[in-house]
Amino acid sequence: MRAVAGVWRWRRNPLRRATDRREAWVALAALLLMVAAAPALGWVCGSLTDDALQKSVRVQQARRHVTTAVVLHRAPEAPHFVTDPEVSSERTPQTLVVARWKAPDGTDRRGTVTTLSRRTGPGAEVEIWTDLDGRPALRPMDAPTAHTHAALAGFGAMLLAVGLIEVGRRLIVRRMVRGRYIRIDRAWAQAGPDWGRTGTGS
Repeated sequence: MRAVAGVWRWRRNPLRRATDRREAWVALAALLLMVAAAPALGWVCGSLTDDALQKSVRVQQARRHVTTAVVLHRAPEAPHFVTDPEVSSERTPQTLVVARWKAPDGTDRRGTVTTLSRRTGPGAEVEIWTDLDGRPALRPMDAPTAHTHAALAGFGAMLLAVGLIEVGRRLIVRRMVRGRYIRIDRAWAQAGPDWGRTGTGS
């Protein structure tokens, strides 16, 4: 990006080359894209992601409900503590237990569920999440978690845009430098054999 300074520094330099000016302008254009376009792209991506996630939050919260289950015993094959990535307090310990509960239609259900309760002995009542049919379901995503995921998506999109712009700048400059060397080689091939000889051009 040091070539950006050349746009101002070389404007009146008699030794400047046309390729120097073009490289400086390419660098300046890339810098402006990084400063303006990349953050704008990240903001748009984050906003769209947040809208989609907030819609998902509303759908999940409408289709999942809290119900009371009675613990039969802990799940022997499962680890005692798990974490829930759908909530902002992702370090909240949860316990896997085998429990029974009633579905919305009144039928008895039984299965392995997670609970935040510290009382997980047989006969303890715990709150669990179920879907509309009474099947165990994950806790619905909350709004703060959705905002966090959207912000990370927007930041990632901005970084990706910056990386692509820099890669494009390097490719363009490399092609310009390669073209300059080709022109120098051609000029040297024409003038080189007679360079420095007495009476050249006579």
